[in-house]
Amino acid sequence: MDVISHLCSTQKLNRDRGVIELNKLLPQADCETYESLKKELTQILKDDTANWESKQGALSGSKALLLHRANEDVGLVPNEGKWMAEFSDMLLTRALELLSDAEVRVRLAAGEVLGTLCQVIGVQVYMSSKEFVLELVKSNVERQPLSDMEDEVEEVTITDSGEKPVRRRRNSSDAAKIFHDTAGWKSLETSMKCLQACIEGCGHRFNPCVDQALLDLVFSVLKHTNRFVRETGYQVCAALVSVGVGTDGVTLKTDNAVYQHGDQFADYLALGLADNWSQVRLAASIATRKFMLSLPGEKERELFFPKLLPKMCLNRYYVAEGVRIYSQETWRQIAHTQGCYLVEKYIADVQEYYIAQTKADNHAVREAACACIAELGSKIKQDAVRPFVPPLLDALLVCFNDDSWPVRDAACLACGNFIFCFPDESKPYLCQLYPLFFSNLSDVIPSVRQGAASALANIVRVYKCEAIEKVICKITEGLENVKMQEETQEKYGGLEKGPATFGVAKRARDNDPELHSNQLMYSCGSLAPKMRAGGCMDHQFRRPPEPWEVGDGCVHMMAELASISECSKEVFDLLPVLAKASGLHHYHQHYVFLESLCKQLPIIAKGVGKKIFKTHLELFLDPVFYALSCDNALASSAASTCLNELSKLLGPSILRARVENFNPKYLEPFDANTYISSY
Repeated sequence: MDVISHLCSTQKLNRDRGVIELNKLLPQADCETYESLKKELTQILKDDTANWESKQGALSGSKALLLHRANEDVGLVPNEGKWMAEFSDMLLTRALELLSDAEVRVRLAAGEVLGTLCQVIGVQVYMSSKEFVLELVKSNVERQPLSDMEDEVEEVTITDSGEKPVRRRRNSSDAAKIFHDTAGWKSLETSMKCLQACIEGCGHRFNPCVDQALLDLVFSVLKHTNRFVRETGYQVCAALVSVGVGTDGVTLKTDNAVYQHGDQFADYLALGLADNWSQVRLAASIATRKFMLSLPGEKERELFFPKLLPKMCLNRYYVAEGVRIYSQETWRQIAHTQGCYLVEKYIADVQEYYIAQTKADNHAVREAACACIAELGSKIKQDAVRPFVPPLLDALLVCFNDDSWPVRDAACLACGNFIFCFPDESKPYLCQLYPLFFSNLSDVIPSVRQGAASALANIVRVYKCEAIEKVICKITEGLENVKMQEETQEKYGGLEKGPATFGVAKRARDNDPELHSNQLMYSCGSLAPKMRAGGCMDHQFRRPPEPWEVGDGCVHMMAELASISECSKEVFDLLPVLAKASGLHHYHQHYVFLESLCKQLPIIAKGVGKKIFKTHLELFLDPVFYALSCDNALASSAASTCLNELSKLLGPSILRARVENFNPKYLEPFDANTYISSY
């Protein structure tokens, strides 16, 4: 009775505890205990006035009792067959009735009970309840949302001018659209979960039940307007394709319903792998792996590669981590070590899909498509990709103008990679690409500037002198123009300039409404569709870069060029210009510029050679020690690392002597930094 009391508790923790206690009790139970449990659970389930917690607890308890008796030796309970038949019939009847209960948790528990009955008794349980369950799904697939919503309620919206308020009905077309895409759909999801439980309970025995009527119903859910319904649909689909695997884990060679209807499965799985919502895409990815592994052999899998391979390949770079990691493992299991060969074999389908995805509404998809195109240039045989270079570059050019900075960054890196791999085919595009590369080099997003520097370095490696001249000219201009950066207004001039008041000054500036109100907003990862007129396709939508941002990009560019032997002289000649720009502290963001300088200076020194760099070392000591002692944690940390790297490159004693000779006051922070870094 304590177990029953816990199962029927109004608190979930107690109900879960009741299931655990029941599972501990059953192995030690005698005939009287079994009969008592059956009687109590039956009484609760047949009581229409019982609260939903009691119904859910009784269903969970009945499931545990059923599984235990199915796994125990026959003979403990008198008339075992009759006992099980009576209990199972009662459970089947009540579970079907409770599939329409008002409480979702009761409906889910009822579906689990039906799945357990299918597991214990067999596929005949599904056959006896098939008509009811499938009709329940059909009746809720396309329901009218407005008739099921609450009574119309008027919402009041105050106008900006404070005039007469505008009243909008909740049941407007906008509300209906939002409702369709996000709201629950009565018992549709739970009915689908019940169907999934039945399929999983039957396992490979469900193969004869897979007919066109069932597939049409499941596939209609996969095209549903509501993303939660689609996700549940693909979970059911994953259960369906699993019936092609026997109990021993071996794929069925004959009577494999999955293979017989493979073309239809492949079409709808491809649709889910390209869904706009990550949850749906993940559910489709799970179903796709199970589908591929349920096919009899490698030859049978290859029949569906033209439809599924490009989608599987792209999802390895999808932004959502769950989708990306799962897809990478799927690729390993399906392609083994033949991934490059398979992409080459189906290159026409792959490149066509990649190009189509560069035009997707979802910016995460566009970014993944750019990364995949870059992969084609670096990992696939050039002869296989070469015929498709022009359309691929055309697609990347469009993404290069995207309003989403991750897409611009991915397109920039992909273009640089393609130019490095296909210099002759890419040369006609240079007149369009140079302005875009330089635009990204001065982008307001730091990582985009770094990516542009890396891509431009590939151009320099390929086209040598022709590209070096253009890039060096851009770097010189960018660094010299840092002095044109407007000064930060002294709105907080009343505060002292000492370090102790830095936090006060920072809070005053951070909380200044003029700096943070009525400013341009950028998406930080939403899945909203592309903006059209005046938005995503309008390349002037982004704000122009500040001079210091252009200079920051040039610092990264110098570091990239330093690793190219043909550019070492030009980089060395630019060091005084870089040092002069680093000494400007009149603008608020100079800490960011100094952080980049300190990170890239050791790389530049290694590139030009320590012997040559030492002739200009003193030019950078003031900026580096200024950053080391400033209150900006990132700049200070970068300066500390910079000194340690230079010490390794030039020698600790040599660097210390040069610092002492330049300014003895710097010895104390230098020694302190050396001491700290040794621990």
